[in-house]
Amino acid sequence: MTTPDLDQAIDPTVVLLTVEEAARRLRIGRTLCFRLIGTGELESVPVGRLRRVPPAALDDFVARLRATRGTAASAA
Repeated sequence: MTTPDLDQAIDPTVVLLTVEEAARRLRIGRTLCFRLIGTGELESVPVGRLRRVPPAALDDFVARLRATRGTAASAA
């Protein structure tokens, strides 16, 4: 039995993502996602003992990456 690919059907009602879900959406590993959270590059919020990522934080992170890459490309 296979599970549906959650990345293909993103639920707009989801308010917070697990770190694993955020990593899957960014197509990175769980460890790297935790590292980005630890350095503050990726926003997250504590929920009790858990760590959750707002979906908008993924868009913000990618926008910063694109802005940084655009700056580096125009400097070259």
